Amino acid sequence: MPAYNHTFFAPVTYILTGIPGTEESHVWISIPFCLMYIVTLFGNCLLLFIILTERSLHEPMYLFLSMLAAADLLLSTTAMLAVFWFRAGEISFVACLTQMFFIHASFIAESAILLAMAFDRYIAICDPLRYTIILTKSVIRKMGLAVVTRCFCIIFPLIILMKQLKFCRTNLLPHTYCEYMAIARLACNDITVNVSYGLAVAILVIGLDAVLIALSYGLILRAVFRLTSKDARLKALRTCSSHLCVILMFHISSVFSYYAHRFGHIIPGYILNLLANLYVIIPPMLNPIVYGVTTKEILKRVISIFYRCLAEAPC
Repeated sequence: MPAYNHTFFAPVTYILTGIPGTEESHVWISIPFCLMYIVTLFGNCLLLFIILTERSLHEPMYLFLSMLAAADLLLSTTAMLAVFWFRAGEISFVACLTQMFFIHASFIAESAILLAMAFDRYIAICDPLRYTIILTKSVIRKMGLAVVTRCFCIIFPLIILMKQLKFCRTNLLPHTYCEYMAIARLACNDITVNVSYGLAVAILVIGLDAVLIALSYGLILRAVFRLTSKDARLKALRTCSSHLCVILMFHISSVFSYYAHRFGHIIPGYILNLLANLYVIIPPMLNPIVYGVTTKEILKRVISIFYRCLAEAPC
């Protein structure tokens, strides 16, 4: 039973209520979300399959892309909106913290992978002769390990901070998944440290990644516009176009979501919840589409797979 008194208690379970004010429409709202998740699952799995099975794609750019697809799958699947379809709103406190950890960790991982991909493009365009010497498979493995280690070191303190809070209001969580600040706001004691740590992560981690990515692309553009051949300039820009689109989707949505929550007192709760749900499903859905359409090597293999499936299908 939900607890409403002001006696401190250790929450055993939370009740995810979904998007506040839209409870009667959850089934209808779930339809587009479910379709987007299916597209996300299919697109990222197909991307991983193509990269892992095609030996010619075992290059740094595509290995980083496979990391991004894995992070997208983890983010979207962890935040899968079961509350819409199955009314699976009850979740244990431990499971809630676990879901919160993986959602935020996969988000931090995406930021780091995008930074690694920007470094990859910088080396490929500004120092192409040393590309294979600098970005060896051993270096890429170490970068992948660094991404995982960084995620753990940044997000695990959130779990410790959350376990220090005392809850006395209610175990009704007005969200479709366990989001850090949504849980913290249910606490009765001061959450200044929680808010400050979240702000520090946003500025010092995501913000620093964005600055380094911008610096990389500033150097890339300077190198591109110094090329004498117009065809060479266009080819160099084409190799960066898909990555730039993905970076813009990720950082624009994160900045928009951050400021929406900062001004949450003047934005209706159902709008904040809807934005939070779109935030974890739209970029992972669009990333494989962007790379599939703009990367000639991947597009060619996607077409060949579909052609082979159609040829082998029974009449």
